[in-house]
Amino acid sequence: MKRDNGAVRESFQKKLLSLVLPITFGQLMVTLVSASDALMVGGIGQDLLSAVSLAGQITFVYNLFLAALTIGTSMFAAQYWGKEDRASVERVLAVALRASLPVSFLFFMAAVLFPEWLMRLFTTDASLIGYGAEYLRIVGVTYLMLGISQIYLCIMKNSGLAARSMLIGSVSAVLNIALNAVFIYGLFGAPRMEAAGAAMATATAKAAELVWVLIEHGKEGRIKIRPGAMVRPDRRLRREFWHYTLPVLGNELVWGGGFTMYSVIMGHLGTDAVAANSIANIVKNLIASLAMGIGNGGAILVGNELGAGRLDTARLYGARLCRISVISGICSGLLLLPVSPAVMRAAALSPQAAEYLKWMLVMCTYYMVGKYINGTTISGIFCAGGDSRFGLLCDAVTLWCFTVPVGFLAAFVLKWPVPAVYFLINLDEIVKLPAVYRRYKKYIWLRDLTV
Repeated sequence: MKRDNGAVRESFQKKLLSLVLPITFGQLMVTLVSASDALMVGGIGQDLLSAVSLAGQITFVYNLFLAALTIGTSMFAAQYWGKEDRASVERVLAVALRASLPVSFLFFMAAVLFPEWLMRLFTTDASLIGYGAEYLRIVGVTYLMLGISQIYLCIMKNSGLAARSMLIGSVSAVLNIALNAVFIYGLFGAPRMEAAGAAMATATAKAAELVWVLIEHGKEGRIKIRPGAMVRPDRRLRREFWHYTLPVLGNELVWGGGFTMYSVIMGHLGTDAVAANSIANIVKNLIASLAMGIGNGGAILVGNELGAGRLDTARLYGARLCRISVISGICSGLLLLPVSPAVMRAAALSPQAAEYLKWMLVMCTYYMVGKYINGTTISGIFCAGGDSRFGLLCDAVTLWCFTVPVGFLAAFVLKWPVPAVYFLINLDEIVKLPAVYRRYKKYIWLRDLTV
């Protein structure tokens, strides 16, 4: 038995590294693009930083839909790949694309045709609305591209091509960062576009990413988009896909809606609060890239074992992933403390915004522990076995019955200071932990979805 456990442990470590490292690196590069947008635009002026940050909330909401669809895609693709059923993975791809394309088109139309109206959801400042609308008109085009490329990159991660998927995403991110400098500041003869330049860089990079994805799709041996499956999808699979994906979508919208309300709260506390919150969110996302890698990679690992019918191995993998998430969360939180002074020096903020940011970064340390644990369990282990409803219930109660109303009360009724409000709205990941632990121990997620 010890020898078997040792073999399982070695296999787990090898598989985990082959998935987590490329997924983490890819997520880190995506986050660096957001940081690049903020820092380069913020170097011109704090109002531009605030406008791009608020306009980015539309992309954030769109990404919630896309995240739900990719989680649903991964849920089935991982299990069918573990079962060595390539034909079913291709049918999953068709079902996911049929879902993502209409959503992407709606967001594209809203961002391009009604950008001022969208900006007024977050701020009443005329200058922020103007800068943000200019940004949205251009970046909205990327939604059409992402609806295809992100679904296919998800399939690649689940079909033994995680490293190649990371390469495509990373090259796109590097191109985006380089073009940011060109278009924002007007280098090498390009027009100085400022906030719109950040959007133009994103659109160009995502176009290049989509072309690469389509070239990859055309290669021999890749999972294919079958036209017949797009027109006549597998009805049973489509029904099962939506059965498990709709709760994930509900969870993403409930969580994202709550997170957006945090931006609304901070947005009405002044531009200093918006700017500081923007930088704090970028730092949190950078540090949490590993959490995304562990969660997404862990979901694929556990899903492969469940699809292959190895439930005991899947249970063992789940336990190890939980231990890794706890250790990683503590280490990541502690990492923020020595990093904070460098962030303070790099951010071109007003004295008041800088003071806000100092305290926000301190508060992010406890947030990281909960983020790593919840990201690994709710979005990773639970969804790998189709236990997708728990996340919806958990976030609905935590955010909408606690942090959002308490945040509004503290900000607009009690008139508490900005750091105090920020402390309250960052408790959501901690409040969830007892319920998440109890759910994990019930092992509802130990389920083969392919039978």
